Amino acid sequence: MRTLGGVQLLPTPVRRLAAWCAVILLVSGVVYIGIRLSVAFRPAVIPVLLALLGTALLLPLHRWLVKAGVHRSLAAGLTCAAVLGAVGGAVYVVTIALVDTWDQIVDSLRRAVRDLADQFGASGTSLEDLADHAVGVLGRFGGSAASGVVSGVSWAVQALGMAVLALLLVFFFLRDSDRAADTLRSLVPRDSADTVEAMARRAFEGVEGFMRGTTVVALIDAVCITAGLLVLRVPGALGLGALVFIGAYVPYLGAFASGAVAVLVALADRGLAIALWVLGVVLVVQMLEGNIFQPVVQSRTVRMHPAVVLVALTAGASVAGIVGVLLAVPVTAAAFGVGRELRARYAASPAPPSGGHSPGPAADA
Repeated sequence: MRTLGGVQLLPTPVRRLAAWCAVILLVSGVVYIGIRLSVAFRPAVIPVLLALLGTALLLPLHRWLVKAGVHRSLAAGLTCAAVLGAVGGAVYVVTIALVDTWDQIVDSLRRAVRDLADQFGASGTSLEDLADHAVGVLGRFGGSAASGVVSGVSWAVQALGMAVLALLLVFFFLRDSDRAADTLRSLVPRDSADTVEAMARRAFEGVEGFMRGTTVVALIDAVCITAGLLVLRVPGALGLGALVFIGAYVPYLGAFASGAVAVLVALADRGLAIALWVLGVVLVVQMLEGNIFQPVVQSRTVRMHPAVVLVALTAGASVAGIVGVLLAVPVTAAAFGVGRELRARYAASPAPPSGGHSPGPAADA
């Protein structure tokens, strides 16, 4: 501690503030570099993160199979196969229903435009002309969309490759989950192995809590929307509900896509009035999810305040789009878990001997 004529140059609170600022700047720099490296290597980083989310969700099922006497590799394979079967079956049912009713959807759109023209007394005007040329407009839009799809083939191939890699990583993570702690301890110095393992466990518990909360929210969404579709007698209500359940794991985009499919199917089979009712059901459920279900459930399972959850979702969307939305809350939950573990260990550490330097960034330089 530097002095000038026996007098401290800076008071103790200022020196402690300066020390904490230095630590914050150092940690922020490390985090920034980590984010930049993750963006640069995102084809490899994103599958790893998605695989960790899948492992956190499927690990209870894998443990149950192992306890039932199934070999670990076989249990991991059965778990991945069950997920593929459930997701693939739901997508297949909804896709077949949508393809079979596509012509009806186009006809319903034309009739809806004509009905609107009649209601507003514009029969025979440009609105009706628009209805007569609806198929042509859809065809031109489809041509533009097709050119966009062609230009995005490389992106689609990359996304498919990352999905396959993530699935393979889920298999290996599940199979070798019992060796994760030993592997981690072998990679860090022996004197800090206990702390690192405890931090990793807390972080993974946070991710598990997020996945459990998302599953609960997805189940609530699927049950509510399926009930509404059954009441409105929309065909394929169970398949559409399964699609809603799967889409809930992709915030915002998944809800929009599954809701749009439900509205289109209702429009094709039941007409414009029922389609509007379905749209109302979807909007109400999504509004309840965004403002009540997700913040409350996630705040309990992830043990974060709802405001933190909402801020994390917004920050993730601004940083990495839909992938950031998907990963923002689990990453934040993992960080909170690590912080709680460090705080518990720091608080439980014995006080320094009298006359010694206090630990941490507040120590006098």
